[in-house]
Amino acid sequence: MIVVSLVIGMGIFRTPVEVAQKAQYPSIFFAAWIIGAIVSLFGALTFAEIGSRYPVAGGFYRIFSHCYHPAFAFMVNWMTVISNAASTAIVAIIGAEYINPVLLPQFDHDTGVKITTISAVLILYLINLLGIKMSARALNILMIIKIGLIALLISSIFFAPPAPASTTVLPTMTTNEMLKAFWLCFVPVFFTYGGYQQTMNFGSDVPNASRTMPRAIGYGIAIILTLYILINFTYFRVLGFEGLQSSTTLASDVAGKVLGDYAFKVIAVIMFLSVMAYVNASIMSNPRVYYAMAEDKVLPAIFKKVNERTQVQEFAVTFFVGFMILTLFLSSSFSKVLNYVMFFDSIALVSASAALFVLRYRAKKTGEPAGIYKMKGYPYLPAIFIIVYSLVNISILVSNPQASAIGFILFVSGLPLYWVLKKLIAR
Repeated sequence: MIVVSLVIGMGIFRTPVEVAQKAQYPSIFFAAWIIGAIVSLFGALTFAEIGSRYPVAGGFYRIFSHCYHPAFAFMVNWMTVISNAASTAIVAIIGAEYINPVLLPQFDHDTGVKITTISAVLILYLINLLGIKMSARALNILMIIKIGLIALLISSIFFAPPAPASTTVLPTMTTNEMLKAFWLCFVPVFFTYGGYQQTMNFGSDVPNASRTMPRAIGYGIAIILTLYILINFTYFRVLGFEGLQSSTTLASDVAGKVLGDYAFKVIAVIMFLSVMAYVNASIMSNPRVYYAMAEDKVLPAIFKKVNERTQVQEFAVTFFVGFMILTLFLSSSFSKVLNYVMFFDSIALVSASAALFVLRYRAKKTGEPAGIYKMKGYPYLPAIFIIVYSLVNISILVSNPQASAIGFILFVSGLPLYWVLKKLIAR
């Protein structure tokens, strides 16, 4: 359940559109989801062993400093600071796209989405400053809503009439063009499968880890793959491939086909509230990363300053929301922001997974720790994961050089920023 809850977010209600647009063929569309699950399984097993070998709080943050250098750790996590804000902005855009036809039908799509998203984020920011926290019960309800929505959408296979057969002739593509389309699909696919890297935070806490971890991860990824394939097949059958390519509100469109326009509006509101609940939780949780970085003296002490009355990290929350708003001002386009996020994430994930080779090499000299989880298929499975994610980064570089250039500049800028902050904080 931990693996499933880490991965299934809000992306599955939007990213299939991006995958379909890039795939152009249904066969490429479904192949990308299946191969994406297999590669994600390799990644989850890799991070589970890393967490078992290096069991510390905030493992994904500290592994870079332990295996490489504190400066590199800062550079990666500096990107993660930006990436987390941008990925939260993506989720906020998903919610705005659902509610916008109901809330602001008079505006064009991009303008309406930008107004709705920024307004919602600012309202949540003010709520957080007041010290109102989301309870664990609300987060559990959110997960129930998401799984319930997925079950509702899948059940529509049996009730909704299938989309009429397409009369559009599929484009003729060479083998190279099909391979390029396939690789481009991995950008939104891996965003939707993301989250499994957090398994490294549990590797040392599981009894009989060598037996339990691979089973839990294998079953979890199998459940996720099954749900994702079923819901994508539902989108494909109910809306048709052309409808899937053009929709921005998949859940509402499918529900509308089954239950009519009234259901469309109800699902739109539910989706918006679910998305905003996630965004609110993200605004609450991400500043805690800044707190840990400030404790390690790689960020100024103001990032861990807490209001005694409200228990809110006011500056850290403001900083995080500021990055979100900046992202939304620069672009309200889901696909553009997605490219920035995946460029950041792929560098972080490749670097973190490569740490397993460093840890195994050191273990040859110091001896293997007792009772840890060791993945089968080493070094081939982590190597495949690293190669695939590196190719994803290359595909972004080729298809969107602007996003890659901005991402690279931000990554490199972390090095001088690290030395400046280190000198300032040391005073």
